[in-house]
Amino acid sequence: MKHKVTYLNKCILFAVIALCVNTVVAKDIMAQYDKARRNLIHQKPLIDKASNKDCLACHQEILKRNIRQVSPAGVKAKESLAWYQTLDTYKGEQKTFHQRHLVTPLAKELTNLKCNTCHQGNDLREESVIPPDSNNTTRTQRKHVNPNVCLMCHGKMNVAVMGIPESWEKNGKLFNNDCLTCHATIRTNRHKVNFLNAEAIEASAKSHKDTCFGCHGGRAWYRIVYPYPRHKWENMSETIPDWAKNRPTESDPRFLIKK
Repeated sequence: MKHKVTYLNKCILFAVIALCVNTVVAKDIMAQYDKARRNLIHQKPLIDKASNKDCLACHQEILKRNIRQVSPAGVKAKESLAWYQTLDTYKGEQKTFHQRHLVTPLAKELTNLKCNTCHQGNDLREESVIPPDSNNTTRTQRKHVNPNVCLMCHGKMNVAVMGIPESWEKNGKLFNNDCLTCHATIRTNRHKVNFLNAEAIEASAKSHKDTCFGCHGGRAWYRIVYPYPRHKWENMSETIPDWAKNRPTESDPRFLIKK
């Protein structure tokens, strides 16, 4: 009996020690998290200079994470097509959101997207604890994204301004489904921003008709259009149409290509 009590006491002691160690480790982890979330790289002006390497040093799981092989409803990924796989420009298996934007062949060919293209960080004083996650209800860091950045590539096609009777899906055949039928000479000063590969886009547009439409209505998450800046092009008319009088003539400064 004495032996059993001694053994029981040892078990309790080990349990207490383990609990204390886990508590100390947990507090250390939270201290590191607190330090990281207050790192000035998450705020202006350092966020604009952050490289993908800087971001992925802590957030590398965003690219290592993969899609479900089987959906909650039992649908197998290999036996289904995602909407983006139906486009001529997309090749390969289904990928996660961030993989499609950063590391797929199409993303590397046509874009130069970086983490801080979309994520501009945030001030800890502004909603830094909302929404909470299931494991940590008080210290969740929000990854703010300005929806206008998404809108640039996921807005509705402005058929009214272009004078097309209906949507491109219905009337594209009138132009041989080729945007360059008109845009070979109209608004030719385009795509010259630091998150796009302008020359690659122009080359791809000549052989893949989905290249242009993909970002100009083909992947419309929104029901509104993006007011693209009207950069002056060669032989541009001096007369500004009513719909363009309030349009900017330059891209956002943070997207300009530094020479």
